[in-house]
Amino acid sequence: MAGYIVLGRYTPEGLAKIKEMPDIINKHKEHLKALGIHLVGTWLTMGEYDFVSIYDCPDDMTMAVRILDAGRAGLVTTQTMRALSEAEFAQVVSRIE
Repeated sequence: MAGYIVLGRYTPEGLAKIKEMPDIINKHKEHLKALGIHLVGTWLTMGEYDFVSIYDCPDDMTMAVRILDAGRAGLVTTQTMRALSEAEFAQVVSRIE
């Protein structure tokens, strides 16, 4: 599975529903299972972003579906980064000549 780091900010609509967010996250996890995505965790952060989520996902296309779906809901905006595992990093550096 591919790893992804998602940095997120709550929209005004998301902040209006902030007390519902734990339930929204739990419902979100069920939807992710259907896509074959595993949410490793979500952390509230202080600073430029409101939260960080870590995902394991089958591929980029599936993650794109997840991110577009989240944006469509209007509760958050996100920045997504593909994260290479230590094993993937080792494969990359082994190809450097």
